[in-house]
Amino acid sequence: MEDAAPADLVDLIETSDLDGLVRRIDAACREGDWPAIITLIARCDDAVLRGKQVWGAVHYAQYRLALDAPAPQAAAVLTPGAGRFAPGPLWEVAASTHTWEELSAHLVDPTVRALVAQERALRGEPVPAEAAGAVAELPLARQPWEPEYPHAVYRPDGVDVAGPGLPDLAWCELGAPGAVVDDTESCEALLDVVRPWLDESSGRGVAVAVEGRAETAIRTLGPHRVRLADIDLESALAVMVDAAASGGAFGKRRGTPAGRAAVWWALAVVLGMDHTWPVDPAQLGAEAAGLRWVVWDPGDQVGGWVYHLAVEDPEVGTAWAVSAVDAR
Repeated sequence: MEDAAPADLVDLIETSDLDGLVRRIDAACREGDWPAIITLIARCDDAVLRGKQVWGAVHYAQYRLALDAPAPQAAAVLTPGAGRFAPGPLWEVAASTHTWEELSAHLVDPTVRALVAQERALRGEPVPAEAAGAVAELPLARQPWEPEYPHAVYRPDGVDVAGPGLPDLAWCELGAPGAVVDDTESCEALLDVVRPWLDESSGRGVAVAVEGRAETAIRTLGPHRVRLADIDLESALAVMVDAAASGGAFGKRRGTPAGRAAVWWALAVVLGMDHTWPVDPAQLGAEAAGLRWVVWDPGDQVGGWVYHLAVEDPEVGTAWAVSAVDAR
């Protein structure tokens, strides 16, 4: 027979006292009382079926297990739908505070296993190449042409991610708009980098391909005068992956491995290498390094999430510009 829940827990659930439930979860985490949190989740799940509005406590409890519990209990909540309102995907949360060696034996879902393996590898932990199984299409290890991506630091009440460092931007008067090139695939791939901003949050974005230089592509989006700077491939990847890993103002954070995958796909599409996916990493890096990368902004954005980038292929004579903004 199932043990009866403590009377005070029953009272918190029956009155839908979310503040009280959160305090109870926090106290159990401080004491390392993981069975108490698991019991609370089970009781709240039952109460949700009875119409009680305590699903928020369930998601918070799952988040705290992924963040703070020993590997077996942390891995147990890495399931579809768990931690829906957590500040990031639970597989990234767990991988931020546990090693691959601790988690690997407890990971069942192949997709979760692949994502945890990639996150741990990007954090510098030696992870066997076969750890991701057949799911991963990107190499686990960071490539020589990639930067060291900032790592998400999760807290009980949120997440911190250091933004990419950028050079000083200089004002530039732009010329005339360019002739638009029909390259819907590349424009969509560049916007897909911030798809959560557009689909899950309040963001808006646009991209264009033109004949000419990066400045011409930016002008074709509308601005007459912007601040800009040329950057190298590593800096461009840092900007793109930082944006791609995030959820913008209100969307769900995707996590660094998922963001990195979106950026690799965008590179492949712009370079016309997407038809041979998965791509050869060395070839992708060499081709991407031959492009000109420009970071820019219109100079009037205050706060919020921004993604302003232009890329130029000097050999082909085509350039792309993308602009996305998501404000709180």
